[in-house]
Amino acid sequence: MPVEIPSDAPHSLADRKGRIAKKLRISVTDRCNFACLFCMPDREKIRWLPQEDILSFDEIERVTRVLASLGIEKIRITGGEPLLRRNLERLIQSLRRLHGIRTIDMTTNGWFLSEKADSLRSAGLRGVTVSLHSLRRERFSKISGIDALERVLHGIDEAIRVGLDPVKVNSVAIRGYNDDEILDLIEFARQKELSIRFIEFMPLDGLGIWNPDSMVSGAEILAKARSRYEMVPNGRESGDTATLWKFPDGIGELGVITPMTDPFCDACDRVRLTSDGKLLSCLFDTEYHDLKPIIRNGGSDDELSEYILQSVWKKPDGVGYMPWVKQAWPKPRNMDAIGG
Repeated sequence: MPVEIPSDAPHSLADRKGRIAKKLRISVTDRCNFACLFCMPDREKIRWLPQEDILSFDEIERVTRVLASLGIEKIRITGGEPLLRRNLERLIQSLRRLHGIRTIDMTTNGWFLSEKADSLRSAGLRGVTVSLHSLRRERFSKISGIDALERVLHGIDEAIRVGLDPVKVNSVAIRGYNDDEILDLIEFARQKELSIRFIEFMPLDGLGIWNPDSMVSGAEILAKARSRYEMVPNGRESGDTATLWKFPDGIGELGVITPMTDPFCDACDRVRLTSDGKLLSCLFDTEYHDLKPIIRNGGSDDELSEYILQSVWKKPDGVGYMPWVKQAWPKPRNMDAIGG
């Protein structure tokens, strides 16, 4: 049954808490050639989405055009691994032409980046965020499920060379796996003059290994950083996920993303489109608003717009208002199928 949206509510992607979505994360595939332990289920248990359920580029463009008409301004392309999707440059070109879209960025595991960076930039991609959870080959392989460190590092270098900007590095800090590399990863980012962002481990892992003790808190990450570096706080802009820190010499940047210990739900300004056409208004939402019946059964853009407005209006308060022991709420899809 449709939710009654107050007549005085803005005709935008607003929810009941007054948050207005301006950013869209588009998952173009659930498939990935990595198997990161904080994201994917066991390889033997992976069941990829059927190809017929995956949105075509034209369908993605249509949904994005409607979302842009409702106020979306910034897009991030995600997966799975988005560069597994053939001819992704064509989608980026078409999205870049949409009225109201200001920037398009991508999150990638970096495997294809060295060969794709130049064409992605030419297509209109602004910047990339590369997942990098260890600088040690064997450990990288253990965390990511593939021996790919050298290739990922080469991809980062190529992204810098062709002028993608910003180039960022994301690292999920997991106790007992890579928490002793926090300083090494910061130094790597400084040497490359990049922004590195550490993310608290969230209970969206496919292997079910998450527990409170495995999570390295943002406060602990900052304490380790301060043991070597002097840092200047640079705050967190409304809607952003990372609290930022600069270094006095101006080289590099540290960001800490704290969805578990210091959630930023009250300022959330994003929605997610999964590769099979589900709209998620919250990363931890378990209600998947399926757009495909409208898209594939002759529904109009007005119908699609109204359904999207209804869906976003029902956006949950967020993980900041949930008990954070993972058994306390129904588990959403694994991260690979959500889009991060």
